[in-house]
Amino acid sequence: MTNISEAMAFEIDKLAKKCEEKFKIDQSLYSKYEVKRGLRDISGKGVLTGLTEISEIRSYMIVDSDMIPCEGKLYYQGVDVEELVDGFVKEGRFGYEETVYLLLFGKLPTKEELESLNEMLASYRELPTSFVRDIILKAPSRDMMNTLARSVLTLYSYDDRADDTSTANVLRQCLQLIALFPLLSVYGYQAYSHYHDGNSLFIHSPQKGLSTAENLLYILRADSKYTELEARILDLALVLHAEHGGGNNSSFTTHVVSSSGTDTYSVIAASLGSLKGPKHGGANIKVVQMFEDMKKNVSDWTSEEEVRAYLTDLLNKKAFDKAGLIYGMGHAVYSISDPRAKVLRSYVESLSKEKGFEEEYKLYSLVERLAPEVIAKERKIYKGVSANVDFYSGFVYRMLGLPLELYTPIFAVARIAGWSAHRLEEIINSGKIIRPAYKSVAAHKEYQNLEDRE
Repeated sequence: MTNISEAMAFEIDKLAKKCEEKFKIDQSLYSKYEVKRGLRDISGKGVLTGLTEISEIRSYMIVDSDMIPCEGKLYYQGVDVEELVDGFVKEGRFGYEETVYLLLFGKLPTKEELESLNEMLASYRELPTSFVRDIILKAPSRDMMNTLARSVLTLYSYDDRADDTSTANVLRQCLQLIALFPLLSVYGYQAYSHYHDGNSLFIHSPQKGLSTAENLLYILRADSKYTELEARILDLALVLHAEHGGGNNSSFTTHVVSSSGTDTYSVIAASLGSLKGPKHGGANIKVVQMFEDMKKNVSDWTSEEEVRAYLTDLLNKKAFDKAGLIYGMGHAVYSISDPRAKVLRSYVESLSKEKGFEEEYKLYSLVERLAPEVIAKERKIYKGVSANVDFYSGFVYRMLGLPLELYTPIFAVARIAGWSAHRLEEIINSGKIIRPAYKSVAAHKEYQNLEDRE
């Protein structure tokens, strides 16, 4: 489809320049009309657009009517995520399935309720007959998020009640998608790896007694083997990525598209399109790539002077992708700390010892410490800067030997739980279709006959 003639390419380039000239808006107009770009004010705080009980993010506390930055906190249905993780770890359980139950039903499950949910998810981990052959193995995409979105949209055709937006039916669809996302992601990758890279093709069926994290590793690896620590840390990553408030780009997309009254498959495909973006779910890939470039250009990984110089070059658009960013540092909401990064960091060191990545772990720790100082020196910032969850998640996936192509799909495997909760919340509260306003700043023009136009 991209094979076009030179003449056609030249014409498209000319038209593209017209678009760039015509659609460029005077930046001063955003201040003049008090437009909050990205639905955020100058401090980065989001514009209030809705109410939710699903999750809460705290990054400030009120002291004498002033908003004071504080250590970040994240709550799922009122439960502190750090306490949630501590409970799973102390009791030696996998936590993602419990997190799914908590997000969807507003409470932690009893033992019986958890067993029932696990049985239901296990029964749903089966794709329609010939789906893998006809949909996933044919015309595999080089981007797994596109493969995942295409698969989700195709599942619409296999659902006799695809357009039924009753609570019970949407819940059924969501639970099926939660169960199927690991299969759709991994099988999509294996098809691409086989046809484009020449690797052996193997399709493992999921096992009923395994958790989501265990099944993901089981079906991904040729020998289906994994260690207890590997599965536990992947499960932890799924828990920490499962939900993050209604205002994040993909969850807000879930609300926006759900408000139109469309079907579940269309909603989740739209959310996947949002998550694919490098400013959202694709950020952890950028972190890993940035560190690979850093390791090539910094001779002594323990040298604060060398690492600081590289970070300064990043901000001054002289290193890596010359975007002027230190990936994995800073967040739209958190300032002092991202609780997800805090939790993940505490387990990354043990995994680095098991996998022989201790030197790299020390480099990550050094960058985490130095980056806020460098950013404060080089930039005017309105709030503190700290490591976000993407800073360590990509490193975790790399230590687990997961292919780069699956980093963002694994984010989706986790976040489908949050999207499902937000879709149900939007449908149950049946509000108006979401339609924010845009102010036109275009000059009015008189119509001209075709012969008179220049």
